[in-house]
Amino acid sequence: MIEILNPAELSRAREAGALVATILQTLKTRTTVGTNLLDIDHWAKTMIAEAGALSCYVDYAPSFGRGPFGHYICTAVNDAVLHGLPHDYSLADGDLLTLDLAVSQRGIAADSAISFIVGESKSPESIALISATERALRAGIAVARPGARIGDLSHAIGSVLTEAGYPVNVEFGGHGIGSTMHQEPSVPNAGRPGRGYKLRPGLLLALEPWVMENTAELIMDADGWTLRSATGCRTAHSEHTIAITNDGAEILTLPEQ
Repeated sequence: MIEILNPAELSRAREAGALVATILQTLKTRTTVGTNLLDIDHWAKTMIAEAGALSCYVDYAPSFGRGPFGHYICTAVNDAVLHGLPHDYSLADGDLLTLDLAVSQRGIAADSAISFIVGESKSPESIALISATERALRAGIAVARPGARIGDLSHAIGSVLTEAGYPVNVEFGGHGIGSTMHQEPSVPNAGRPGRGYKLRPGLLLALEPWVMENTAELIMDADGWTLRSATGCRTAHSEHTIAITNDGAEILTLPEQ
């Protein structure tokens, strides 16, 4: 299903996007060396409830996970990259943490992810991984406009990741979003320009470049959810929900400056 939002629905999407951005930035600020992943999950649960919103994750049970997810945010550390199930782990100095959050506000969902380094030990390799995903995300957003094709976005994202020297996995990527978290069209993190669905005003997309330092192969953790790099290398992931407008792309999950 591909949804095209009307102006009233787009207004609610902006509310959901602002909430996701606020929660992620608050969690980033609170997270320090020694913070437990279960504490982050509890903070997310509390902030979602206080806003009168709904988690898109807690009851989520897709075919690729051992559902339901049962938590309110994905917390992926170091070699974990996607669907990180919160567990009893206290963060160490230098850990590379990804927080991925999706909520529904008044019937419309928004989805975003940020990667950052905990503490003071910031390795150049970790900084480079995060930077590559953020640049790729900006590149994908820059070409998102009415009349563009999904392949144009995928090509822009994949070109940045490949030029940075990282293998690109296309098993999981961006997606349509609206009244539900995951919808068509799929937006792989590599592709051929000029191919795929033509973008229209009112379409919501979650773009999410992610990379692993030296492999494109994923392995499933014993928890049935967390996806890790097959080689144990570090990973990073950046995501925004955008709305296609007559003027281009509006980023709905951009934090307030």
